[in-house]
Amino acid sequence: MNTEVCATFGIEFPLFAFSHCRDVVAAVTNAGGFGVLGAVAYTPDRLEEELRWIDDHVGARPYGVDVLVPGKIDESAERAGRGEGGLDTMLAAVPQEHWDFLIGLFAKYDVPLPDFEKAKKSNSRGGTSVTKEGATELIDVSLAHPIRLIASALGTPPPIMVEKAKAAGIPVAALVGTAEHARRQVAAGVDLVIAQGGEAGGHTGEISTMVLVPEVVDTVAPVPVLAAGGIATGRQMAAALALGASGVWCGSVWLTTEEAETAPAVKEKMLAATSRDTIRSRSRTGKPARQLRSAWTEEWEGPGSPGPLGMPLQMIVAEGAMRQITKVAESGNPGARALANYFVGQCVGLMNTVKPARQVVYDMVEEFAGAVDRLNTLTSAD
Repeated sequence: MNTEVCATFGIEFPLFAFSHCRDVVAAVTNAGGFGVLGAVAYTPDRLEEELRWIDDHVGARPYGVDVLVPGKIDESAERAGRGEGGLDTMLAAVPQEHWDFLIGLFAKYDVPLPDFEKAKKSNSRGGTSVTKEGATELIDVSLAHPIRLIASALGTPPPIMVEKAKAAGIPVAALVGTAEHARRQVAAGVDLVIAQGGEAGGHTGEISTMVLVPEVVDTVAPVPVLAAGGIATGRQMAAALALGASGVWCGSVWLTTEEAETAPAVKEKMLAATSRDTIRSRSRTGKPARQLRSAWTEEWEGPGSPGPLGMPLQMIVAEGAMRQITKVAESGNPGARALANYFVGQCVGLMNTVKPARQVVYDMVEEFAGAVDRLNTLTSAD
């Protein structure tokens, strides 16, 4: 396959795989695609460990890192990220009614309570990673490794990210949900635009991939565009290239692979889910993010809820609780299983079997070739 991104990044297939799992990143890169490690959940030390492992397992093959630097977060969280008051500043910003609601939720679903004080501290440390100061640390760690791409997962990358990446000779990518977002990204110095439709898992907008991709392609030409949002098959890959994209960016499809970090109970729910079993909800991060519909999303959107907080305060409340819920769900606890969820796109309805990540790559490429052959028959002479 010979597209612009294949030539730029030295890959066989224009297939970019976003994953929080280093095994998936390495497997896709080694299969001829381009693995991208999602770094938001990592401390700088942990990210250093993960990238060192990837370096050892992919040789000189290309891979990238994705960081999350939101343009706007809670002011107290930003102060904590600058070291003003430390983690206690961030914790103090979470209203007690949210902790009370969470404790009541555990009681209602008969899930053993976690050590909330310990979870608060742990999650507030994670919350600082989405401040500009915290993300800068992750950027520095990433650029110290032989990555070939750094991506901004949410919002326009800050100038420091673009400056550091370009000084290191590393292209910058950014996800967009509208044509106007794409214009701002290019103006900020982005080299690769990822047009992510509302079908995608995680943080996403509302415009569908089929509409968004050609609009963004026309808006930012000649800057190359990757199509994202609900893409899990070779047929969709062919459609994306037909829309003018230079490749595809996939995240959800790797969640049911053998290597995935997905908890077994959640993976089981994904394998059984239909495309109607996802919802955009603020209940995990504070910003709209598509995830499996579950009792967790229903309760936070329900009449008894105090309402989700902004990012990253909702992450402090939610992520420690969700770790406990997922852990207890593995024991068969029905309440925990009802609450358990994870970020995933509408393509979950196409994710019905567990395969190695390498096989997913090969299956997508083979199906892509078949789709192109079918299209060729439409224009061939009798």
